[in-house]
Amino acid sequence: MTWRPWGGPGLLGGERSIRKEEERRRGIFTRRAAVLGTIQLGAFAFLGSRLYRLQVEEGARYATLAEENRVSARLFAPPRGRVLDRNGKVVAGNRLNWRALLVAEQTADLGATLETFSKIVPLGDHEKTRIEREVRRNRRFVPVILREFLTWEEMARIEVNAPDLPGISVDMGTTRIYPETEHLAHVVGYVAAPAEADAGDDPLMQLPGIRVGRAGVERHHDRILRGRAGAVQVEVNAVGRVIRELDRREGIPGQDVQISVDTELQKAVRAKIDEGTTAVLLDARNGEVLAMATKPSFDPNIFNSGVSAAQWRQWTAARTTPLINKATNGLYAPGSTFKMIVALAALEARVARPGDIVSCPGHLDFGNNRFHCHNRNGHGGMNMRTAIMASCDVYFYEMARRVGIDRIAAMGNRFGMGVDLEIELPGARRGLMPTRGWRQAQGRPWSIGDTIVHGIGQGFYQLTPLSLAVMTARLATGRAVQPHLTRAIGGRPVRGSRPEDWPSLGIPDADMRLIREAMWAVVNGGGTAGASRLPSQYGQMAGKTGTTQVRRVTREQRERGFNVSQVPREWRPHALFVAYAPHDNPLFALSVIVEHGSSGSGAAAPLARDILVEAFQRLGPARPGQRVAEAGR
Repeated sequence: MTWRPWGGPGLLGGERSIRKEEERRRGIFTRRAAVLGTIQLGAFAFLGSRLYRLQVEEGARYATLAEENRVSARLFAPPRGRVLDRNGKVVAGNRLNWRALLVAEQTADLGATLETFSKIVPLGDHEKTRIEREVRRNRRFVPVILREFLTWEEMARIEVNAPDLPGISVDMGTTRIYPETEHLAHVVGYVAAPAEADAGDDPLMQLPGIRVGRAGVERHHDRILRGRAGAVQVEVNAVGRVIRELDRREGIPGQDVQISVDTELQKAVRAKIDEGTTAVLLDARNGEVLAMATKPSFDPNIFNSGVSAAQWRQWTAARTTPLINKATNGLYAPGSTFKMIVALAALEARVARPGDIVSCPGHLDFGNNRFHCHNRNGHGGMNMRTAIMASCDVYFYEMARRVGIDRIAAMGNRFGMGVDLEIELPGARRGLMPTRGWRQAQGRPWSIGDTIVHGIGQGFYQLTPLSLAVMTARLATGRAVQPHLTRAIGGRPVRGSRPEDWPSLGIPDADMRLIREAMWAVVNGGGTAGASRLPSQYGQMAGKTGTTQVRRVTREQRERGFNVSQVPREWRPHALFVAYAPHDNPLFALSVIVEHGSSGSGAAAPLARDILVEAFQRLGPARPGQRVAEAGR
């Protein structure tokens, strides 16, 4: 009997069908697995390649970017160099200043950030306008000052609200301070924020709070005082708050500049003068400026926090022009203080000898014009010495007629008038020494009458008080001393402090002696300044008075007897005096101008005497066995 499997042929076929279905399914799974594996392998390969590129090929770059997110590098301004007086006293220094800064690129909405900040530290509309203007002007990564001189309370509020103030941080800087306020403003000058023209390629000019010199010594020595920027690296968190300081590279501080002015003497001189008066005191031996005082003045500290529109209008509208240094920029006719220059020009041209006599009847007639002497009755016969002593106008009318305006102007230039004196005060004016060519360039003729008037320091002359002080120093020493303010830079003395640093003027000794003796006689020999002699312990002063008209006196006024005390002050003549002392060994040279002071002998000469006494007490040599302070008692 033959046996067959259970189920028969139909059952076997079903099994085969099931196996095929399973094999088909396994094939599909295997293909899908292969595809998925390929995809996964590709993804892992891509990720691996990216990781390799990020970590190996560009690892250093991304490490740098990460470090930059964590570390903020900032430039900071170096301390500005100080300005010291001749005794080492600080007249321009620095003090700490806490301030709030904004980096525009670190905030998405500048307006919203400023609005939030102004709720914490109130900002006025003009301050917001300034901030927006500076943000537009500077690159977005350059910090802009929001507010300076923060109090501790304001700083605390800013730090507490730091997450809501993106791009804003508190920083410590310095601000300029002028302890002597208005007393040295015209000499030391002041600093202010740089203008666009100042920036250039210097990154230091873009730092918040940086200041540049705008006037005086601050401007002349700006680059020396400025120094070089330093850098600091700080670690910050995600909201930009400073965690710690990582590294600091100090900048190079600006160098100190020592000037020749004596602060206490300057203050003493200013205490003696009234509004509209200017005095310049030089060391006659080397041209150092010891005092340069004018009233009114201004407080340079105001420029640190910004000058208000109202303050600026007040300054610029004032007829007394407080912002102008009249010692270097005030222009005046020299009057009779110029007669020594006319005399030297006449001697050099050999149109007169010291003993030649000119008769003064009280006037000089030339053509249809009459030129008056200040002495209506006349001085009689005058030689050169007595003419300077008595300030005879007729004598110098005649000298000017003989010598001519061009030779007078050339002599004036040699004595520092109408030329650039190169003092360290930017904007100082040269003044004007008129010549025939100057007048003709204006399309006007030059007449003999013009020359005659200029013989007594009237006419077109425009000279500064500084140039008159220089003239006096050169008359006293015979050397071409230049006025200067700088004694030392960075502790190193500068050239010009020794008398031998300055060359001779080349004027014959006999001519110079004659002029000096005449100036001595003005004060000590019965001349126009006899009431202003120095106290005997200080030696003798030599000088020259001057009075310059600001309005023409008509013939009718002269005939009625013109009295300056009966006219408005602004119509009265200016009063001038120049002097040096001691006569036998000059130490000081001085010029004084009192606007509308009426008389050189009455207003300017007594003031000059008092200033010289102050100078001797503070700077002059004492007599043997006597201290200078005792000598003034």
